[in-house]
Amino acid sequence: MKPDIAYDDFVRLDIRAGLITAASAPLWSEKLIRYEIDLGEEIGKRILFSGIRKWYQPEDLVGKKVPVVVNLAPKKMGEEESQGMVMMLDGPEGPALIFLPEETAVGTVIR
Repeated sequence: MKPDIAYDDFVRLDIRAGLITAASAPLWSEKLIRYEIDLGEEIGKRILFSGIRKWYQPEDLVGKKVPVVVNLAPKKMGEEESQGMVMMLDGPEGPALIFLPEETAVGTVIR
């Protein structure tokens, strides 16, 4: 278990519902999946990367809604930047994506 944090630290996270509009496997990586995610009118579209290629196929992710930390500092991945982080569970077989209900509006704040 990680150390306790104050509520004020937790509320600094900006977590939103995002729609995966495209996903691909970059040629320069054996582990990463590149997502294009729509985060709604306020934030727009972003590019994100996750090291989940061992467990997921890019084409299976398109059209899925997922929780995204949108205010994480960008991180360089190949020639691009990952502009957030898709939240996942640590499953018994590896990372498990959290799929939101279809009726969830893109950009909805998650708290």
